[in-house]
Amino acid sequence: MTMTLRVAHLYPSLMNIYGDRGNIMCLRRRCESRGIAFELDALSLGDRLEARAYDLVFAGGAQDREQRLVVDDLLATKRDALVEAIEDGVAALAVCGGYQLFGTFYREASGVELPGAGVFDLHTEHPGEGARRCIGNIIAAWDAPGGERTIVGFENHGGRTRLGEGARPLARVRHGNGNNGEDGTEGAVYRNAIGTYIHGSLLPKNPALADHIIALALARRHGDVALAPIDDRAEQRAHAAALRLR
Repeated sequence: MTMTLRVAHLYPSLMNIYGDRGNIMCLRRRCESRGIAFELDALSLGDRLEARAYDLVFAGGAQDREQRLVVDDLLATKRDALVEAIEDGVAALAVCGGYQLFGTFYREASGVELPGAGVFDLHTEHPGEGARRCIGNIIAAWDAPGGERTIVGFENHGGRTRLGEGARPLARVRHGNGNNGEDGTEGAVYRNAIGTYIHGSLLPKNPALADHIIALALARRHGDVALAPIDDRAEQRAHAAALRLR
């Protein structure tokens, strides 16, 4: 039986900075290299999300202007189905602006507060126009199934994210800023949903995390899936090069 990974990409034309679409390209390649079919639906303004139609929901990053454009639509046409899907075991990956909007709220530098979807028990606040940005290469330690692994990538955000008791960090920062530049946490995990500040270099440079997300997404329909190994030499070289850039 051929397995299919069904992915909903939220707001791909509005929330796709710093190569976030590269994560979708990586997932497609890793699936198709193993004979796993890959189906992608782009859901934009006005499109409703069917809670159980997908195995994985992806949301990329955006500037504050784009976040303001999508937030009302997210709450009106997608939030309830998104929360239902996550509670039902659907996987999710939300990056930067998408990560912030999957929390409870994001307060801009101006003080304007954007309500979030509430997938993650976290909130984000921008400390003000004069505050430094959290920008640059990042290295973090991920408590992966089977043992600790290193995650590498690039972050660029003004907001500072604080996790509540209902979310746990994806990783611990070794170099860079992560969620807020203070408590050493990077990203968040709730059930099969992952949020992170690491942009489109995330999955291409971290193949173990990419496979972890694929396996999480497939497990809801197919149970535990043992993914066949594929040639990761290029990914491993990119990962090693990123470690040297710190």
